[in-house]
Amino acid sequence: MQKVEKKQASRSHIKWGVFGILLVLLAGSIFDFPGFYRGFANSLEGKTGIALPRFEIPDFHLGLDLLGGAHLVYEVDASSVQSSDRDDAVAGVRDVIERRVNAFGVGEPLVQTNVSGDIHRVIVELPGVVNVADAIKQIGETPLLEFKEQNPNPLPTLTPEEETRLKKANDDEQKKAKDILLAVRSGTKSFEEYAREFSQDTRTKETGGDLGFIGLSGEPWMKQVYLFASQRGVPGVVAKDILNSEIGFHIVKLEEIKELVGTVSARHMLVCYKGAQSCTSDRTKEEALASIQSIRAQANKDNFATLAKERSDDLGSGSQGGDLGIITRGQTVKPFEDAAFALPLGAISDPVESPFGFHLIYKYDEKKEKQYRVRHILIDKTTANEISPNLDPWLSTKLSGKQLDRATVEFDQQTGDVQVGLQFDKEGEELFSAITERNVGKPVAIFLDGEVISAPTVQQKITGGTAVITGRFSVSEAKLLAQRLNAGALPLPVSLVSQSTVGPTLGKVSLEKSLFAGLVGFGLVLLFMMLYYRLPGLLAGIALFLYAFVVLGIFKLVPVTLTLAGIAGFILSLGMAVDANILIFERIKEELRGGYTFSRAIPLGFERAWTSIRDSNVTTLITCAVLYWFGTSVVRGFAVTLAIGVLVSMFSAISVTRILVRYVEPWIKEGSALVLGSKKTPQR
Repeated sequence: MQKVEKKQASRSHIKWGVFGILLVLLAGSIFDFPGFYRGFANSLEGKTGIALPRFEIPDFHLGLDLLGGAHLVYEVDASSVQSSDRDDAVAGVRDVIERRVNAFGVGEPLVQTNVSGDIHRVIVELPGVVNVADAIKQIGETPLLEFKEQNPNPLPTLTPEEETRLKKANDDEQKKAKDILLAVRSGTKSFEEYAREFSQDTRTKETGGDLGFIGLSGEPWMKQVYLFASQRGVPGVVAKDILNSEIGFHIVKLEEIKELVGTVSARHMLVCYKGAQSCTSDRTKEEALASIQSIRAQANKDNFATLAKERSDDLGSGSQGGDLGIITRGQTVKPFEDAAFALPLGAISDPVESPFGFHLIYKYDEKKEKQYRVRHILIDKTTANEISPNLDPWLSTKLSGKQLDRATVEFDQQTGDVQVGLQFDKEGEELFSAITERNVGKPVAIFLDGEVISAPTVQQKITGGTAVITGRFSVSEAKLLAQRLNAGALPLPVSLVSQSTVGPTLGKVSLEKSLFAGLVGFGLVLLFMMLYYRLPGLLAGIALFLYAFVVLGIFKLVPVTLTLAGIAGFILSLGMAVDANILIFERIKEELRGGYTFSRAIPLGFERAWTSIRDSNVTTLITCAVLYWFGTSVVRGFAVTLAIGVLVSMFSAISVTRILVRYVEPWIKEGSALVLGSKKTPQR
């Protein structure tokens, strides 16, 4: 009886395994080839009114040899920079080039640095770029850093003719936005694809228009997007109408809604140690930790303010009982922010370590707000400045990158806020002092490559040749800004040393031939398996389909940039995936010839073939590792795709094929010609 129950349970597991295989095949076909699913969904909805769920699925990342484009190599002259600062300076140049490349609307551009001895290079790959000459011209320009002040003169009004031109331009842009909205809602392509193709927001274009989670803080147009999404948005659905904001026309898609803590009111105590940021104490880190733990043992909400006045090393907030007031996200260093926002209301934290030392945090108030994860496609409005060149709101101050010695990432000693420090030379010191004196209470804008990257308000006249740029920076944002400033301030000349171009037609032909070769190879392998191994060969073919869907899905998710070499690796891995099945089936045939029944030969065949499969695949993976470690980018692409294929093939051969063979086992008669071409043998 127990034996029967055990057999039934095993049979149930096999059925669930087959169901899982079919589910993976269906999901893989939708994920890898979403165009067919979208077409079917649109057709079904048009004929029956039944709306199938829509999915936002990434595209395959194609390399230059398949998509066409340009490969450019620039050499950076860093001889004028101290060796300790060269990596950051070159990283800043790379960042400037990357922003310029993104402005071309290129899909999946790649900008990276390469160091060989004293030679610094920036490598730029532009898949799908059309006008390579213009790209080379724009990339090669030296970064330009400028400081400008507000134009004190009243802005002149537009003439009637200019007003008409401005209205027509914005009417045309609004119509364009409405046309794009209709196309997006048709579902022919994903929202991300349309954003990459049409959006004029360079900051979100390459991420499919993703603004992340937004609240009521931030720029005015972001608040408008927030309110629009809260009133008209449905998660997962594109809004039916466009948003007309101060900067342009937005097509909005609400992805997700969360209620998050928006602001926190807190007190804190700091115990610092020698070597911590802005600390003058000689105590060791261990002594500081013991001290903060001692304070924590006696602290409560009633005496926290008193203890902060007596024991805190933060002199700025200590005199106020450690009160930091209202804290928003991004305002403090990350460890402090994470602890403060996660802390229950009315609780006191355990010691929290930051670059400044150890903190105790008491949260006495918090405000929650709904936040919306939103994607948008932006069509810029034409501005009055573009119609009339006399409407420039900024005037040059003659202070530029020529007078900036360096920019560094710093932390405010009182609040721990991240900021960017500026150090000017003698001429810059005099200019900056005069600029800040006449602009107290007004903004001074910092331009890089003609774009405003910061516009802080001057609080008082600044002397000494140093200044800071404050704002709601994260550490990574402040580092990025410092790199941009240093890149503009140095400047570092770049020269084009290598250029190669693949035409879009050649890339398309290469892709079509690669796909055709893959399909032919796949078909021949299936035909061989079915002719030679009969029914098990057919089942191995089904496992091979699942293998192909899974591998292609991994290529999308990682993502792997597919090149001709990468596709070659994938096609080779198809053959290796079948190789494992061949080893298994040959072992099963040997067991059948030895007199075992089919049901007994199956587990023996899988078990005895495993060591050979394992060893052959491990040696292949070692080869892939060596190729990736020592190879160039083309060889690395081959190694990555082959390694992924080998790993998945081990799973498909051992697990998927076994489940399918065990599933059909009850319907196979011993000695049947459907089973590996086996003949009737003595049974045991």
